[in-house]
Amino acid sequence: MRTLVVIPARLGAVRLPQKPLRELAGRPLIVRVWERVISMDLGDACVVATDDESVRKAAAEAGAEVVMTSKTCDSGTDRVAEVARKPEFSDFDVFVNVQGDEPFMDAAAVCAAKEMVTSQSFDVGTAAARARSWIFDDPGIVKVVVGDDARALYFSRAPIPYLRDRKDEAMLDGRTLQHLGVYVYTRAALEKWVALPPHPLEAIERLEQLRPLAAGISFGVAITDGPAYAGIDTEDDLADANARWAEISAR
Repeated sequence: MRTLVVIPARLGAVRLPQKPLRELAGRPLIVRVWERVISMDLGDACVVATDDESVRKAAAEAGAEVVMTSKTCDSGTDRVAEVARKPEFSDFDVFVNVQGDEPFMDAAAVCAAKEMVTSQSFDVGTAAARARSWIFDDPGIVKVVVGDDARALYFSRAPIPYLRDRKDEAMLDGRTLQHLGVYVYTRAALEKWVALPPHPLEAIERLEQLRPLAAGISFGVAITDGPAYAGIDTEDDLADANARWAEISAR
C-alpha cells in the first residue's frame, strides 16, 4: 500500500503565537519536525500541509514539499483529508499524520502505529508510551486506556485509569499510557472520520480522536517503551525543547 506522510501546520495557535515559525535550535519548528519525519523513511512521499504562506515559504526553503490547504480546517485530520482528496495523491492508500509540533517523535512508535493499519487491520493506528504516574495531574498530556486486543478504549486529559486506592499504586505499572501525536489512517477511515458530526465528548475534552472513537472507528494503539515527549504548545514548552535539543546535540 502506498503511504503518504502529512505534517499539518497551522499558524493560528493561541498559546504559542506563530508556532510553526518559532525557532528550535536556530530553525523554524516546522522545519525541525519535517527533518525528523523524513529521517524515519515512513512512506512513499512526505508533505507539509498548511494554510499560511509564511509557513509554506519556510518549509519549502528547507526542501520540503508543501501543499496549501484551506483556513477552514478545524483539526490536523481535516487538513490531512483535504490533502488526500487532491488528484495528485489519489493513488495513496495509507496516510500518516505526524503533528507539526512534535520534533522529538519516536520513530519506532510511528512505525508501530503504521503497522496497526497495514498489518493488524485497525481503521486507525496510533501510539502510546509507558509513562510515570506524574502525567496524571497534567491535562496537557493526553492519556489512553487500551484493551487486551490493543484497541483504544478511551482517551482523556483526566487521570485514567483512575487509581482509587493509593496503596495499590503498583497496579498502574505498564498501564499509565501517554498518547503520542501520530495517527495513521486508511483512506476509507480518514474519509469516514471527517464526515462525522462533532461529538459532545470531543467538545468536552477538546480531543479530536473522541469523535471517531465514539462512532465505532477502531484505533489500534502501539505501546512503546521509548521516550515520550509532549508537543510544543507554550513558551515554556519551547524553552524546554531548546534545552533538550542542546542536551541531545552535546552527547
